[in-house]
Amino acid sequence: MSAQTALIIGASRGIGFELARQYRAEGWRVLASVRRPVDAAALEMLGCIVLQLDLNDAAQCVALGERLATEQLDIALLNAGVYGPLTGAPETPSSHEFDAVMHANVLGAMRVLPLLGPLVASAGGRLAVTSSSMGSISLRTNTNGWLYRASKAALNSLLVDASLSYAPAICVALHPGWVRTAMGGDGADLDVVESAAGIRATLAGLRATDNGHFFNYNGAPLSW
Repeated sequence: MSAQTALIIGASRGIGFELARQYRAEGWRVLASVRRPVDAAALEMLGCIVLQLDLNDAAQCVALGERLATEQLDIALLNAGVYGPLTGAPETPSSHEFDAVMHANVLGAMRVLPLLGPLVASAGGRLAVTSSSMGSISLRTNTNGWLYRASKAALNSLLVDASLSYAPAICVALHPGWVRTAMGGDGADLDVVESAAGIRATLAGLRATDNGHFFNYNGAPLSW
């Protein structure tokens, strides 16, 4: 029986790297994308197949689709993204800040989800995006990271569209928790190992009725 295949987009560090490590430790075949070639070595040491991908480069996204055209993906996780300006109250971002965040977090997803959806559907697998509870409108209690919140709310919208398009793939948005990574900072609640293990367990336990839903890393449902 051939090994199951997981694709992790944005695997050079943090949660993405830990997911790659854990899937490899369980014998999965792992395709892992990095933006910079210098980040490939650590993933190659794990036995991952490393792909270079900058979501801001349309040509590289097209090349990814060509590279993956014959694959069947049991898991595909879009993990890449940026935070942007550290704002408290609503502040108008510069055009550069807006473009950087929205291109990475939203346009990048719009470039690759149409490529990945059919490959996950062909395997009857799971397609997930790393969102954030900060992207939830109903759960919102403050305005920190105004631009980041807007980008994750938009990403959630794209995920729901994917869930309507790629049956029998099960498509979900995931909040990884507040994790001690370069983005989350040292004061965050969760260790990256716990977050990644929870994400893997949540993905493994998904049922068809979970398609198009939003979950915490530990499997608890979240509202949009």
